[in-house]
Amino acid sequence: MGLIYGYDIYLRPRNVARALADLADLAAPARAVPPVEITLPGGDRLVLPFTSHFKSEPVDCSTSSTLELDTSLMFDVDDALSEYAQTNGPEPEADGRIQIGYIYATIRFESLLHPGYTSVECWAATSAMSRLFARPANVRKVFTDLTSDSGGVCCLFDTGDGAPEQVCWPNGEPTQETVSGPRFPDRRALAATWIDSEK
Repeated sequence: MGLIYGYDIYLRPRNVARALADLADLAAPARAVPPVEITLPGGDRLVLPFTSHFKSEPVDCSTSSTLELDTSLMFDVDDALSEYAQTNGPEPEADGRIQIGYIYATIRFESLLHPGYTSVECWAATSAMSRLFARPANVRKVFTDLTSDSGGVCCLFDTGDGAPEQVCWPNGEPTQETVSGPRFPDRRALAATWIDSEK
């Protein structure tokens, strides 16, 4: 099995629709398949330029604990993305951005880290993409910006192999701490620092 690296964003359930709309703003402009209509817990409805399990049929999450999306997102080209494009394609667009996908997104309406928060877990489909995710430049900025723009409280980089997650954005502060380090000895200690934890 290959590498499966990803970014996990934590936010209050009230911000899920906003986070998904912000994720949709990052979508590749040209699509060969129809968008998918999502009904979120609480009744909010969104039409997203993605698929769910590679299908475009409506998805009702009103009684579900998770939502699975297949996404293709646009990133500003930097050295790491340019190098990735040379061997993995596609070519950068005229506007200086490059399309990367599939990026699989799992939305857990009650996150595994803290049940009062939702997680948006965006993980790479291939080992080459995982290695790209590990190079902290424009890819990381997209996910930390998404955390900030959607009212999130934390963004983690996760290698999916049981190693400690890297904390890249807690409470609006860019950092490169690890869960199990002196500042965040465990996941419970990390969640306890979230400014919005009682709202």
